[in-house]
Amino acid sequence: HVLRHSAAMELLQAGVDCSVIALWLGHETVETTLTYLHAHLELKETALAKLKPYERAKAERFRPNDRLLEFLSAL
Repeated sequence: HVLRHSAAMELLQAGVDCSVIALWLGHETVETTLTYLHAHLELKETALAKLKPYERAKAERFRPNDRLLEFLSAL
């Protein structure tokens, strides 16, 4: 199992698609292989580094238009 896990992690780090790794390891579904993504901290860090910082937008009150109000009144 350790060899399989190590091979999968190396393939993942090399950029091999999860579906290919699943086929190579003989997994029944790709979802089984996705556990390697959860275990790969460097992949997570790389993905997070690509994100822009969260900027909180000013909250605005929702104002329904006339068409929506008519529809709701008809219910």
